[in-house]
Amino acid sequence: MPVLDMMLIALAGVGAGAINAVVGSGTLITFPTLVALGYPPVTSTMSNAVGLVAGSLSGTWGYRRELRGQWGRLKWQLPASFVGAGLGAWLLLHLPETVFHRVVPVLLIIALMLVVVGPRIQEWARRRSEAAGESAQHVSPGQVVLLQVSRRRMVLLVVATFAVGIYGGYFTAAQGIMLIAVMGALISEDMQRMNAAKNLLSLVVNVVAAVAYTVVAFDRISWAAAGLIALGSLIGGFLGAHYGRRLSPYALRAVIVVVGLIGLWRLLTV
Repeated sequence: MPVLDMMLIALAGVGAGAINAVVGSGTLITFPTLVALGYPPVTSTMSNAVGLVAGSLSGTWGYRRELRGQWGRLKWQLPASFVGAGLGAWLLLHLPETVFHRVVPVLLIIALMLVVVGPRIQEWARRRSEAAGESAQHVSPGQVVLLQVSRRRMVLLVVATFAVGIYGGYFTAAQGIMLIAVMGALISEDMQRMNAAKNLLSLVVNVVAAVAYTVVAFDRISWAAAGLIALGSLIGGFLGAHYGRRLSPYALRAVIVVVGLIGLWRLLTV
């Protein structure tokens, strides 16, 4: 692998890890980068999923304090993400590769649209949280908040988490924004705590998908690319969790959209 390609993939991993920890959709940095460098789409997806596990882990660890008091709900969401990711990975591994080639540009466009409207989704979720009296400024350090979610909303939340898990297991881009949108619509929770839950659920999806790809399609993964993404995303996830709140979300999204459009152009012209 050329040194320049190695540097680009590693830098893309750093950016993806940081962006995933802060807002989600970091796959829209690494996936288009791999495609633009000539990797087949399915290989890019598998290598990306394996590599981003490290970044998801460091991002989740960085937000571990915000997970306190959420386990009553997460104990239902986590199995939904696990099963959904397994189904999504199965679809990627068993459907003809031509299906992925046809579907992924559409999924990429949808993901880019979600990135563009992401600030509106997060602002709406924040306003809804504050209106319900669950703003983080009212929570003292170390206090455990037990959120009362109706049975109907819990069922909807689990079903929606399962659906996002399927999407994430098949094509991981923007699953974090989807999770934020789902939780913002169905529960009253502080944005940073929702972000922590999103990081954990995305980690589960990435781990399930990575294990499935490794076991079933070991030879179709570019381990050099996956390793570079893992190293970069591990650093990026740590930086994003600790310093990402200081970065301009508009600048981050602009980078995502530009790189995503380059990858989309590459997919449509190959």
